[in-house]
Amino acid sequence: MKCNKNKVPMVRLGDYIEETDGRNTGNLLTLNELRGVSIEKKFIPTKADMDGVSLTSYKIVNYNEFCYVSVTSRNGGKISLALQQEEKPIIVSSSYVTFKTKEGLLPEYLYLLFCRSEFDRYARFNSWGSARETFDFSEMQRVQIPLPDIEVQKSVVAAYKGLKNLIETNEALIEPLQNACNAYVVDLKKKYPMKALGPYIQECDERNADNKLKLKDVRGVSIEKKFIPTKADMDGVSLSSYKVVKPNEFCYVSVTSRNGEKISLALQQEEQLIIVSSSYIVFKTTKEMLPEYLYLLFCRPEFDRYTRFNSWGSARETFDFSEMQRVQIPLPPIEIQKAIVAVYKGLAEAKRIASEAKEELKKICPALVQMAAHSA
Repeated sequence: MKCNKNKVPMVRLGDYIEETDGRNTGNLLTLNELRGVSIEKKFIPTKADMDGVSLTSYKIVNYNEFCYVSVTSRNGGKISLALQQEEKPIIVSSSYVTFKTKEGLLPEYLYLLFCRSEFDRYARFNSWGSARETFDFSEMQRVQIPLPDIEVQKSVVAAYKGLKNLIETNEALIEPLQNACNAYVVDLKKKYPMKALGPYIQECDERNADNKLKLKDVRGVSIEKKFIPTKADMDGVSLSSYKVVKPNEFCYVSVTSRNGEKISLALQQEEQLIIVSSSYIVFKTTKEMLPEYLYLLFCRPEFDRYTRFNSWGSARETFDFSEMQRVQIPLPPIEIQKAIVAVYKGLAEAKRIASEAKEELKKICPALVQMAAHSA
């Protein structure tokens, strides 16, 4: 047994795991409990054609047991592996390897080790075969892992679970909020008259004539309805003709051809002024319409389809400002607009938190394992 300098032992995994081989002989588990395993380290619904296939030989995976696919070739450099965290047993193909941990090793702690990119590389490097390469159970047993005492393992798992729960809580909010938002828009069309945008938007054409705004303030506009750092080569380009976009003003690119069937448009939500190409169209709303409310309507796929259908030209098709003025939208009172925007903001915040937490989760697995490995 090896030890690192801080006395956390490196142990052979084989001493802390044992293979399992429970079979679905009584056919108690059905297609409803059948799972596959993904390279994202999760159980997934099976993609196999199961018509007429007997499930009696399929392996049972109980709560807190592991399952992995030993074949690693043609698998994106990763190993398909998962920890079973459903309360009820599931079944997997008889070709999969299933095992559980012994006393002294928490399955959730081991799962964190498996989620590290280092383990994927190790499993791939130590896979053997000719027609197909496999990482069999004897190789899994030879894996060396840092094994701190059980209390340290528990603290590492608790930190991981806290972030995971944050993700799950916010993801659970997304679907009902999205449904509420969609229902709002459908209801608006029934309750309020459709109005042309023309009287409620005004084109803006303020230029950066004094060159106060610099290269760092230049933005492009994406089909994801966001401002982005410009991709243009700006070497030697004068910015004096560039258009100024103030907070709560819109900007869009009128050319819609070769644009993925979407229109590049964004609402300026930075506190500072920015500048965009003089070829872009900039406009603002009147006091009868919240810019955030209009932006929500612009973000719907229906608007992308509308702008493509109503774009005109030969060499390139454009959706000019006169076409934008003809767009018909439901226009409720300003208080209703505020209520709708509030729901959308809740949805956006839930998506943001879940997305950021997922990115942190990718970083925290290696960090937590490093912490455990250096716990005295």
